[in-house]
Amino acid sequence: MARRLNMQRLIRVLIPVLGIGVLALGVICLWVVTRGGPAALAQTPAPERALRQVREQMGRAGELRYFEAGEGRALCGYAGLKRQARAVAFVSRPNRILFSDDPLPGEFREMRQRFCPGFAFVEPKPVP
Repeated sequence: MARRLNMQRLIRVLIPVLGIGVLALGVICLWVVTRGGPAALAQTPAPERALRQVREQMGRAGELRYFEAGEGRALCGYAGLKRQARAVAFVSRPNRILFSDDPLPGEFREMRQRFCPGFAFVEPKPVP
């Protein structure tokens, strides 16, 4: 009987303590969300993100030649290698970049039409 009373007493103490813990955690989460999240999750500006993506694909000599804001967090523009005249169009999203000379031209065209409807893009002429 004494053991049963101890379990009931433990439950009576444990439930309010857990409830207070859940409420405190909820308040902390709400505070973090309303402040815009932790500093580590801060979004990098679109041009910096696109430059990083271009350099990952083209190497350290990659550079942005021209860019403009697209829909949402997209960035559209032209990129090339330093000291080379050739430039390719790109569409940069936070998790992906596609170039006009990509092996998937249909996917690039679809992304450009969806995220960069007003982007001045000249279709490259096919090489004979």
